[in-house]
Amino acid sequence: MSKQQKTAISPTRVENYPEWYQQVIRASDMAELSPVRGCMVIKPWGYAIWENISRTLDDMFKKTGVKNAYFPLFIPMSFLEKEAEHVEGFAKECAVVTHHKLEKGENGKLVPAGELAEPLIVRPTSETIIGDSFARWISSYRDLPVLINQWANVVRWEMRTRIFLRTSEFLWQEGHTVHATKKEAKERTYMMLEVYRELAETILAIPVVCGEKSESEKFPGAETTTCIEAMMQDKKALQAGTSHFLGQNFAKASDIRFQTADKTEEFGWTTSWGVSTRLIGGLVMTHGDDDGIILPPRVASAHVVLLPIIRKTGDADAVLSYTAEIAEALRQKTYHGRPVCVEIDSRQTGGARNWEWIKKGIPVRVEIGPRDMANGAVYAARRDKGHRDAVSMEKDRFIDEITSILDDIQENLFTRAKAFQDENTHLIDEKQDFDTFFTPKNQEQPEIHGGFAISHWCGSAKCEEAIKKRLNVTIRCIPQNMEQARKADPGKCIECGGPSPRRVVFAKAY
Repeated sequence: MSKQQKTAISPTRVENYPEWYQQVIRASDMAELSPVRGCMVIKPWGYAIWENISRTLDDMFKKTGVKNAYFPLFIPMSFLEKEAEHVEGFAKECAVVTHHKLEKGENGKLVPAGELAEPLIVRPTSETIIGDSFARWISSYRDLPVLINQWANVVRWEMRTRIFLRTSEFLWQEGHTVHATKKEAKERTYMMLEVYRELAETILAIPVVCGEKSESEKFPGAETTTCIEAMMQDKKALQAGTSHFLGQNFAKASDIRFQTADKTEEFGWTTSWGVSTRLIGGLVMTHGDDDGIILPPRVASAHVVLLPIIRKTGDADAVLSYTAEIAEALRQKTYHGRPVCVEIDSRQTGGARNWEWIKKGIPVRVEIGPRDMANGAVYAARRDKGHRDAVSMEKDRFIDEITSILDDIQENLFTRAKAFQDENTHLIDEKQDFDTFFTPKNQEQPEIHGGFAISHWCGSAKCEEAIKKRLNVTIRCIPQNMEQARKADPGKCIECGGPSPRRVVFAKAY
């Protein structure tokens, strides 16, 4: 960072939030654009976050009886055609394979050859291909429930892409279940939504609102879509996870039948649910500041970086030995099910080294010099505090308290994000106030504005579409337990003024 520049990231969040996000991703060394349009390369520092998310979720899934499997990347076009609403929802985003080999054409250029008998869709989601397997696996109520998850990549050919938030290819998990009754399938839908809420709030330190999507916003082919919605620092919403009750729609399309205990034949009741690498983008936008990302310790790529300071050649061996001793002691500690992860950066690059780790968001930075070694101490800084807010601590005390320090950082990040969400969530009952809330005061340089508006809605798709067209604002969810949403019910629709049975969450969104 130059002397003239006041922050490590330029522009700042207020100056240009979208560009700030791109610069933070670049500065943190998490990911970069790929030569393939709309795709990304996830680098080790970013992929470690996804590994921690997936390990945590995998354990949570298995505690509910879910088992992992894997299904093909390619889906026959005829499979998607079985479910009309589903294929219509994904048709514009599908990548299609039509040939199976390449041949040399004119001027030695490669050209596709060997046209396929049936085009194959590169997996946008797997309900149809998994349904085909379920139809073979299930014949009796004794085979139920079937609880399957797969960790995979999917392709949705996006026109406007942004690293982690919306890319043509991304990583995710998708769960798919079949049940004997509607009640069981609905219970599973909300069970998995709760798993996602717990992940977001306790692991990622991202406060979320849980609820159901409106008819126009639900997953293609679903009867009910539930979701968790988070507020980013530009006050836009990010859909962070979804869980779908599919009813019997996909069971009928895939012929998933079972014989009941009464010897009758019924279609299964199915669900699907998923989260993706979009969560990493949400993590950045929830906790990042104008110096880079801030990683919650429970999901961080590493917990502590040790920065030995060697001013004289003769000090090197002693300082590095002292640093290694501290690293080994820290690695013996366990933090929420995994060893404390310690990086040692012995490059002697002055302040630049420290700023690199600030931008990467590691929770704790520790400088260790000859004076610290002589005093049996360390000089520690927390990423959730100012970069100059470092303290000297006795070495053994620091080692003993590291897990408590990490927990305090985790709690502080959630508390800070929750306070921001609460401050920017408002009950709005008048249409003029609603429009003003979502309209930038300065059109030339829009300031960060808006947030979550908790307002009445009559249930009409016409009113929903009118708001979207006028303000680019959508219903993020019909909230489950949000205290504010229960106030003053029933009321008047924010758009048409007609009777409204409930409040919903409106916001601009990614």
